[in-house]
Amino acid sequence: MFWKILLLFLMLLSLTSCSSSNEKPLKISATTWIGYTPLFYAKEKGWLEPLNIEITNVVSLSENMALYQSGNFDAYVGTQYEYSVMSPKNSSLHPVMMFDRSFGGDVVMGNTGVNDLKSTNSVIDVYLEMDSINITLLKDFLKRYGLESKKLNYINKDQAYISTLVGANMINPTIIVTYSPYNNYLSKNGFQQLASTKEGLDLLVVDAMFTTDEVYQEHEQQFRELKKVVEKSLNALEANPREYYETIKAYLPETTYEEFQHSLADIIWIHKTISPDLEERLIEADFPIRKIIQ
Repeated sequence: MFWKILLLFLMLLSLTSCSSSNEKPLKISATTWIGYTPLFYAKEKGWLEPLNIEITNVVSLSENMALYQSGNFDAYVGTQYEYSVMSPKNSSLHPVMMFDRSFGGDVVMGNTGVNDLKSTNSVIDVYLEMDSINITLLKDFLKRYGLESKKLNYINKDQAYISTLVGANMINPTIIVTYSPYNNYLSKNGFQQLASTKEGLDLLVVDAMFTTDEVYQEHEQQFRELKKVVEKSLNALEANPREYYETIKAYLPETTYEEFQHSLADIIWIHKTISPDLEERLIEADFPIRKIIQ
């Protein structure tokens, strides 16, 4: 009888240790990007509550940075661009968890083709999130296709707004910088893909979770448990993609199961290991990897 009571006590202790070790919850903000859906899946499954972890989804990359800078969140997920903007303000900021590499998921679209953009004398409207990786994609696109001298009208909007644009309603030639799943909406609205991180651009875009040394030391066990939960989510995705989609589809409104599968093909998961080639490119980009949870 004594051993049964002891075993029961140890089981209860193991279930509560993660949440009781930190009085404050670990708060993380994330945009609605296909590569972050493992977090949303875990949230919907109730796996984060015992760990005292809160995930909040936002529609804008710039909003994500602003919320983190305001001190409302302990960590955020984003690309190396957001890291390059934020790290000079806090030298201890670093990635703790990798998610994916964009392989077609970041896209440049338009209401006309590249050749028409080259030949036009009209002002070109450019819709994008200015303070984000969008601007890096745009610069790479303009340089690659010889459009740097064109007159550009920059229109800074979040992706929720941009996804409502209709190609036939555009007065001027239009360029849109977006990412999955918003490119699916724009394709339905009459825009065509001009380039992506898979075709037409040689730009490295990776997604990770970032925090500071101080926050990591305070919440280390929660971060490590979250890493396991992300692995668990991705195992569920591999085992039953339909069930996974049904669980997270509220975060991807108007995205069909087929479009969801197509979006998955636009990223490469790098949550387990980083290839030597990718590691070399990350080092060249001054992206630190030594503190990433393995």
